[in-house]
Amino acid sequence: MNNSKIWLSSPHMGGNEQKYVQEAFDSNWVAPLGPNLVQFQEELKQYLGHDDFVAALSSGTAAIHLGLILLDIKPGDEVICQSFTFSASANPILYLGATPIFVDSESETWNICPIALEKAIIDRINKGKKPKAIIAVHLYGTPYKVDEIKAISHKYEIPILEDSAEALGSSYKGKKCGTFGSFGVLSFNGNKIITTSGGGAIVANNKKIIDKAIFLATQSRDDAPHYEHSEIGYNYRMSNICAAIGRGQLEVLDQWVSLRRNMHQFYKDLFESINGVTVFEVPNEDYFSNYWLTTILIDPNKCKGITPTTLRMAFDTENIESRPLWKPMHLQPVFKNYPYYGDHVAENLFEIGLCLPSGSNLTDEDRLRITNVINKVFLH
Repeated sequence: MNNSKIWLSSPHMGGNEQKYVQEAFDSNWVAPLGPNLVQFQEELKQYLGHDDFVAALSSGTAAIHLGLILLDIKPGDEVICQSFTFSASANPILYLGATPIFVDSESETWNICPIALEKAIIDRINKGKKPKAIIAVHLYGTPYKVDEIKAISHKYEIPILEDSAEALGSSYKGKKCGTFGSFGVLSFNGNKIITTSGGGAIVANNKKIIDKAIFLATQSRDDAPHYEHSEIGYNYRMSNICAAIGRGQLEVLDQWVSLRRNMHQFYKDLFESINGVTVFEVPNEDYFSNYWLTTILIDPNKCKGITPTTLRMAFDTENIESRPLWKPMHLQPVFKNYPYYGDHVAENLFEIGLCLPSGSNLTDEDRLRITNVINKVFLH
C-alpha cells in the first residue's frame, strides 16, 4: 500500500478545464476579463436559481469586503459575525475600520445561534450602537437556521451577508445556499468543493448592485476615455483563465457533491459501532449539506481517553491530513478584545472536534488507509 499524502480536501479536476483554458489561450483572452468570465458568471447564476446575479472575484474574502462596502459599513460601525468560522469571515470588518461583534453557535447546525444573536442585537442597541449587518456562515456546508436568522434580520432591519464559502451545492428547503442574504459569498479556493485555483463570487438579486460590485472590483474606473476615478476601487476581479477552470469545475459540481456526501456516509458507517464518536450531520430534511468536510466529535470519557489530538497524530503518522475544527474568532489573539455573546458551544466544539479527509477524489485505497488508522486507534 502506498504512503502518498491523503489531503483533507484537495482539488479535483473534471476533464474540461483544460479545454476552456486552451480556448482562452487560442483567442488571446489572457486577461482579467473575457468570455469565460462572462459565461462562468452566467452559469453560476443559472445554477443558483436564475433570480440572482453573480460577479466572479479574486477570492471569497474580496466578496465579503465588497458586500460590507455595499452595505455601507463605515469606520466605527458594528457588524455581527458568527464566531465559529474561518478568519476570512471577520477580517474584512476590520479592513473598513468597523467593529466585529461575535456571536456563539447553536448545537444543531453549529452555525450562528438565533437566541444569542437577538441578545447581542438588543444589548448593542441598549448601548446606543445598533449593528449594521449580520455575517452568518454555512459552516462545513451545513446551512444555518435560515428562517430564524432571517426573522431576526427583518425584525431589527439588519441585513444579512451570507457567507456561503463552504456551501456551494448545499440548500435549505430546496433553495441554494448563497441566495438567502442581501449578499451571498462563494469561494473557489483550492480546498473548496470546486476551485478556480483561487477565486470567489458575490451574489445578489439586484443587477444594479452587482454592476456596482463589478465597478468597485475593477478599480472604480469611471466611464471616461482616460482613467478617471471618483471613488476608491479594488483589484478584485477574477481572471478569464481562472474562470475557464471554473467552467469546467461547475460542470461536475453536482457529481462532486454526491462524492462528498458518499464520504460522509462512509464515516457514518465506519464510526457506527465506535462508542463516544459522533459524526456531525444535518438536523432534518429541510437541510441539504454538501458535506464539504465531514466532521466528528470525540468524547474522551466514552472512548478510553482518546482525544481528537490522539486521532489527528495517528493520521499524521500515516501521512493523512486531518484538522481541528475552526478555532472561534473570539478566542483568536487578533480578535480577543472585541465583544462576544453566547455561552461555550463553539468553544466546546473546537475542543472535541476534528475534520476528516473528505475529498471527492479519494480512492478505495485511501479509504482503506483511513479505516486502518481509525480501527488501530479505537479498536486495538
